[in-house]
Amino acid sequence: MNTSTKISSGFLFILLLAAVLAPWVAPYSYQAQDTLNILAFPGSEHWLGTDRLGRDLLSRMIYGARVSLFVGVFSTVLALIIGTIYGTLSAYVGGRTDNLMMRVVDVVFALPDLLMIILITVLMGRGVVGVFIALTLVSWVTIARLVRGEVLRIKEYPYILAAKALGASHYRIMLKEIFPNILGILVVTLSFRVPVAILAESTLSFVGLGIAPPASSWGTLASDGWTAIKFYPHLILFPSLAIFFTILSFNFLGEGLREFLDPRSTKSS
Repeated sequence: MNTSTKISSGFLFILLLAAVLAPWVAPYSYQAQDTLNILAFPGSEHWLGTDRLGRDLLSRMIYGARVSLFVGVFSTVLALIIGTIYGTLSAYVGGRTDNLMMRVVDVVFALPDLLMIILITVLMGRGVVGVFIALTLVSWVTIARLVRGEVLRIKEYPYILAAKALGASHYRIMLKEIFPNILGILVVTLSFRVPVAILAESTLSFVGLGIAPPASSWGTLASDGWTAIKFYPHLILFPSLAIFFTILSFNFLGEGLREFLDPRSTKSS
């Protein structure tokens, strides 16, 4: 495991720990107002400054990490489960069933992701639940196509054919023989899809279609800071840096996992 992967893993672990322990780590509540220090610049009392309502920016970023990481990680995990089951069944059954299931995927895949996310969030309403469902419904198709390709390749291996000849059930073959062979690529896919979901949530919240105030995510904090970027640049700088370094860390982690789980990819490159 290279240095960048170790640093990224450490950063993400600290970030996750801070998000889980937000009530104990954050110096203030995410909605506590200090009316004497409205729009204060970073200082000893408020390390990252305060917003236009006097709320501590560091505290809101820590609580915002809860929302951004929850939406990013768990929507990707749910999409991974749906896409894995769908893609595995499609490839394993094959024939007309495979063609029909893949046509459904093609239809969903052809629609622009951002347009679908916006449409779903408008129908579901602003909030964590709406964004979570929207990102899940958009993400699973890519994973389904990836899993289908892997299962189509693996199911022709001699040991799979031997298991069928010995009378092993379809359930056992998929769970015991096929799934362990695609687990590595699923882990790598998860590490690369999480930052995509975090960025999508941040984009939605930035344009006013994501998390609704007073709840905070990094996207809503960046949106609030955008309106005052000329005179109070710290309001958008710190949330933007949090998004940037988190996405970068997940990408470095994904690269490290890919090298560890599939050494042949680095040798071939």
